[in-house]
Amino acid sequence: MFQRIAFSAGVAGLLAALLLSALQSLWLTPLILQAETYEVQTEAPAMAGQHHHGEEAAWTPADGWPRTLSTFGGNLVVAVGFGLILAGLFNLKGPTRVHQGLLWGLAGYATFCLAPSLGLPPELPGTAAADLTLRQAWWLGTAGATAAALALLAFTRHPGFKIAALGLLLIPHLLGAPQPVAQASLAPEALQRHFQIAVLASNLPFWLLLGLACSWLFHRQAPQA
Repeated sequence: MFQRIAFSAGVAGLLAALLLSALQSLWLTPLILQAETYEVQTEAPAMAGQHHHGEEAAWTPADGWPRTLSTFGGNLVVAVGFGLILAGLFNLKGPTRVHQGLLWGLAGYATFCLAPSLGLPPELPGTAAADLTLRQAWWLGTAGATAAALALLAFTRHPGFKIAALGLLLIPHLLGAPQPVAQASLAPEALQRHFQIAVLASNLPFWLLLGLACSWLFHRQAPQA
C-alpha cells in the first residue's frame, strides 16, 4: 500500500511540478522580475552614501537557470507532498474512475489555492504584509475548514452536514485574514492584479494534472483479482 501511494505521488508530483515550473517561467517570473525593479529603485537612494561592514545579504538564486532550477525544486517538493495527500485519500475513498481524479484536483485547488487567496491574495515583492505567523495560522485554518466542508458536501447526505459545510466555508472569511496596518505596495496596482490572476490561473492546470495523473497511476497499480 505504501509503495502504491509513494509511486503515484512521486510520478504525478514530478509531472505537475514540471508543468507549473514551465508556466511560472513563462508567466510569473517576468512579473516578479518587473516588481523587483521597483524595489531596487526605492532602495538605491536609501543606500547611497552608506557603508555596511560585516553584513551579508540573504542568498537568492541568480536569474536564469539557477532561478529556474531552484523554483522547480521547490515546486517538486510541494507537488509530491500534495500528491501524497491525494494518494493517501484515494486509499481511503478513492475515485472509482480515472477521470474522477480531475474532481479531486479541483477540490485541492479550491482548498489550497482559491479559498486562501480570497483573504490573502498572492503578493509581489515590495508588498506590505501582516505578521507571518498570523497569516500562516489563518491560511492553515482556511485550508482545513475548506477541506472539511468539501468532504461533508461530497460524502454526506444529511441536510445538517450540508449546513455545517456552508458554515465551515464562510467562517474563515467572516473572521477575516490578518492585514497590515497600512496597505502599501511598491509595484503598480495593475501589476499586482496581473500577478494575482497569473498565480491562480497557473495553479489550476497544476492541480488538474496532479489529480488526474495520481488517479491514473493509483488505478494502474490496483491489485488484480
